[in-house]
Amino acid sequence: MKILTIESSCDETAAAVIDGNRNVLGASLASQIDAHRLYGGVVPEIASRAHLEAILPVVADAIDQAKITLDDLDAVAVVNEPGLAGSLLVGLSAAKAICVAKDKPLIAINHLQAHVYACKVAFDENLFPCVGLIVSGGHSSLYRCAGPIDFELLGTTIDDAAGEAFDKVAAMLGLPYPGGPSIQKAAEKGDPKAYDFPRPMLHEPDRMQFSFSGLKTSVRYKLMGTGKVDYEDLNITEQERADVAASFQEAVCDCLVGKAVQALKKCKMKTLCVGGGVAANKRFREKALDAADRYRFKLYIAPPKLCTDNAVMGAVAIERYKAGLFANLDLDVSPGLVRDKQ
Repeated sequence: MKILTIESSCDETAAAVIDGNRNVLGASLASQIDAHRLYGGVVPEIASRAHLEAILPVVADAIDQAKITLDDLDAVAVVNEPGLAGSLLVGLSAAKAICVAKDKPLIAINHLQAHVYACKVAFDENLFPCVGLIVSGGHSSLYRCAGPIDFELLGTTIDDAAGEAFDKVAAMLGLPYPGGPSIQKAAEKGDPKAYDFPRPMLHEPDRMQFSFSGLKTSVRYKLMGTGKVDYEDLNITEQERADVAASFQEAVCDCLVGKAVQALKKCKMKTLCVGGGVAANKRFREKALDAADRYRFKLYIAPPKLCTDNAVMGAVAIERYKAGLFANLDLDVSPGLVRDKQ
């Protein structure tokens, strides 16, 4: 079995060729970080246009690395939910075109299921059932995962996602985009106990939800007070900047790990699988490992290169292929995250 997987849900154009044993035969990725850095975040229209330019070269590169042709594929898989509508459409259109031209079946991929499945790709162990935690720029969600494609939403963020909060606080501190790596680097010289920022939702164990807007606002008030002040006018020392970064990072990580532990207890499960860009954060990994040791659960966190958006995690398509779950060519994108099961 050889499946071409395509990822274009946000600002990374990626393609990979995966065999039936989850071996990566070829993988290619085009990053848009430089294009969005000027704006301090992802601009949907710019992302869509960048995908249009990159999609064919990226697919061709993955196919060349695998030393096959499109005719050798058994299926084409593509992320169609959730994500940015324009970005998703580029990947979906390319996948459909290949399926029509080469008479190959189409497989739809859920981006969040793929993030959890990255742990399966990395560790090649039986991870399910488990609680899945997806933490990224657009998502902070907890799932009860009965199987690799059988997910039940436990809760998600009621406002900002963790990665979004990292980006916005980094902007407040005058740190470059993307905010996650910038905050982590600044925090290395800071005191995580310097400022007592709030841990929203952490003391509500019955609510499997996250909230980072209030935490972000608390950081702003600490830096600038309640008045209208431009970030450019911020006057703090480098040590103060580091202390704010470390204290903010600590608060976010406490919330993510704490709610994941609550979800494990609620679901009576002993395995936590984590994916998404924020999962690459070193402090988050440290606190998650400490929690796993303290509460005696198995922890699987995808390696950093599989945390950020990529097509290798699209290997979840293998599970849909084996189950005979193919999509029709009238498949559409579904940009939003369903929240009605909370």
